[in-house]
Parts: sequence; C-alpha cells; structure tokens
Amino acid sequence: MRSTAEARRAVLLDRAVSVFARNGYHATPVTAVAAAAGISEAYALRLFSGKLGLFVAAVEACYERILATLEAAAERAEGQGPQQLLESLGDAYAELIGDRDLLLLQVHAQSVSDVPEVGAAVRAGYKRLVHFLRAAGAEDRQIQHFVAYGQLCHLIVTAGLDNTDNMDESWARALTDGMRHVS
Repeated sequence: MRSTAEARRAVLLDRAVSVFARNGYHATPVTAVAAAAGISEAYALRLFSGKLGLFVAAVEACYERILATLEAAAERAEGQGPQQLLESLGDAYAELIGDRDLLLLQVHAQSVSDVPEVGAAVRAGYKRLVHFLRAAGAEDRQIQHFVAYGQLCHLIVTAGLDNTDNMDESWARALTDGMRHVS
C-alpha cells in the first residue's frame, strides 16, 4: 500500500505534466500545479524540492511513459525485422503523442534544456530511447531517422500542419505526406 505522500506525489506529477504542458516551465507557477492536484503549494514544493524538481520529475515521467509504450509495442511486434519493428514503434509513438499534454511537455522541455537539470533529463530520456532501440536491433542510422520522424510529428501536430486548410498547400503536403499520427 502506498503512503499518502507517495499517492499525492503521483497525483501531483500527473497534473504537473498537464499544467506545465500548457504554459511551459518559466510561465507556470507551482501554485497552478498544486491547485490542479488539490494540494497546497508548500506541500508540492516539499514533495519535489521546488519548481525545478517538479518540472524535471514531470519530464522524466514523460520519457518513462514513452519508453513503456514503445516496450509494449515491441512485445506485440516480436519476431519482426528491425525496419518493421521501427514502423510498429513509430505507429505506437504517433498514437501516444495524440496526448497533446505529453507532446507539449516534450516541446517545452526541449525549449528550456539550457537549464542544466532539464537538459540532463532530456538527454537521459533520449539516451534510454537509443539504448532501447539498439537492443531492439536498430542501427544508428535507423535510430536517427526514427527520432527525426518523431520530431517531424511534433511539428505537424503542434503547428497544425495536418489541418485540412493546410492540406491544400503544397508546402504542408511536403511535410505531412506519408506521416501517420493521431490528430
């Protein structure tokens, strides 16, 4: 059985992903995250050693969720060759970033990765991803393409390039053609 502090920490972390996703690290006060979790700001700060600790923990939770989703997709795709496996993982990731909060938190984290602790969390997330993909049999060039396509998915979703109005534009079609993701 989890302690009250552990349970509150999990709820606060879940809400932090959503609240930080809306406004980013710098524009989000801890009071907003605490209010969304139904706890006091003082308690939130105590659970995570401040705003930076809370944001970093949210980023780490984001990468944990990504890896758990990819691991589950890899299990379902067992026996496929590396290229087919990467396509299955790409499909799983595309579904995952249908959760706009998860997507936007990644974008915000990358935008403040000049903050040493945030940069370290982002790099650690990608390091785990690369190790996972290598263990799944992907070569470095395939990993590079996988991550690049993931970033392109971020752009398509955040900029609304898959909007039907943009689909009449050849420049938008050039970026979205053949891309699979949840809108």
